[in-house]
Amino acid sequence: MSELLEEPRHFCALGAQQTVVAIERAIPILHAGPGCSAKLSAGMAGCGGHQGTGYAGGDAIPCSNMVERDVVFGAEKKLKKLIEGTLKIMDGDLFVVLTGCTSDIIGDDVANVVSEFQEKGVPIVYAETAGFKGDAYAGHELVLEAIINQYLKDDGKRISGLVNIFSSVPIHDPFWEGDLREIKRLLESIGLKANILFGYKSGGINAINAIPHAEFNIVISPWVGIKTAELLKKKFGTPYLHCPVFPIGGVETSKFLNRVGEFTGMDKKIVDKVIKREEDEYYHYLTRFADFFIEFRYDLPKRFFNINNTTYALAISRFLANDLGLLPGHQFITENVPERFKNNIREYFKDIVPGISSEITFSQDGGIINEKLLEFTAETAPLILGSSWDVDAASQIGGINLSVGLPITDRVILHHNYAGYSGGLNLIEDIYSKILSRHN
Repeated sequence: MSELLEEPRHFCALGAQQTVVAIERAIPILHAGPGCSAKLSAGMAGCGGHQGTGYAGGDAIPCSNMVERDVVFGAEKKLKKLIEGTLKIMDGDLFVVLTGCTSDIIGDDVANVVSEFQEKGVPIVYAETAGFKGDAYAGHELVLEAIINQYLKDDGKRISGLVNIFSSVPIHDPFWEGDLREIKRLLESIGLKANILFGYKSGGINAINAIPHAEFNIVISPWVGIKTAELLKKKFGTPYLHCPVFPIGGVETSKFLNRVGEFTGMDKKIVDKVIKREEDEYYHYLTRFADFFIEFRYDLPKRFFNINNTTYALAISRFLANDLGLLPGHQFITENVPERFKNNIREYFKDIVPGISSEITFSQDGGIINEKLLEFTAETAPLILGSSWDVDAASQIGGINLSVGLPITDRVILHHNYAGYSGGLNLIEDIYSKILSRHN
């Protein structure tokens, strides 16, 4: 039976168009109804910290704009014309056809249409991304699956030290670009070559072509990216490392670098040297922050609540508990997590620091989340790490809300990062600047 969701935070599988936009010089081609693309761009990029449209994004995305006539008679010829026109007008290196609900319901043979162009050597793939296939996280992996199965070829070449990174989902995770850039910097500091695939100067089609050449794949997420890594292992034999905790701050970032270094066989002396250098700087600033943290005359939050996707809810929980000594309240997981990963995720929230665990609720319904949040009572204001949806609920319990997940309409996010040592410092500045603003 269908249900109504209050305050939805995530988008349908066709949101995969934003994954394509995040690949340099890649062009999404939508075979869908009018309005789908515009709403997804506005919702994911506009309401994700005003990220902007990017190259070939927003209103520049080609679309077949299927109407009632197409439902009756089909629109395969229309799609073929659209692809031909796109190839003439749009300057791109990779083209990805994405289907919407209308196309998938009526059963247009998109595979056959696209294959005509593939046979002519056009770098083009297709993915069936109708809204009923799942959310944008599912769509993200469907695009990667299409590229791997339809475009990539294995010539047997492997590049020593090259690792593909599957972590923050482009655009859908508001801090994706800064976070991927910082992860790349950290991994390259210990001697690896990090292929992040998405974002500014990430390599575009060259980065895509290099995927089979990687020595290893690294998944930095509780579950997003595992399906892709498993496919790459099956198709190209590439081993992968799963790091369920996205590293924020000193404790988890050092663990992450040690684990990656051990898995990839990097020189431990180099890894230790990098960690010491990074920790020295990180704890220098954290020590300076301690003056404010210890002596601040107003009540500071002692308990926190995350309302976010699994990756950032877990990462921020670990950071706040390990590095700042805050206590976890209830944590809310807001995306549609596949059942096979849920028990593992519950385990990840146990002992986030020794002896301290956190209860979690999987819910995409903002109404349910708000009801549970409003049950909280305490003498000090709680810290709510949620979205622009959560401002009112936080206010009702005297809490402080910092928007860190979709939708974010009260912040501009361009290259801000929460990953790594520097990301931990950024998050401290964001949280406590928000707290101070209440007292001005």
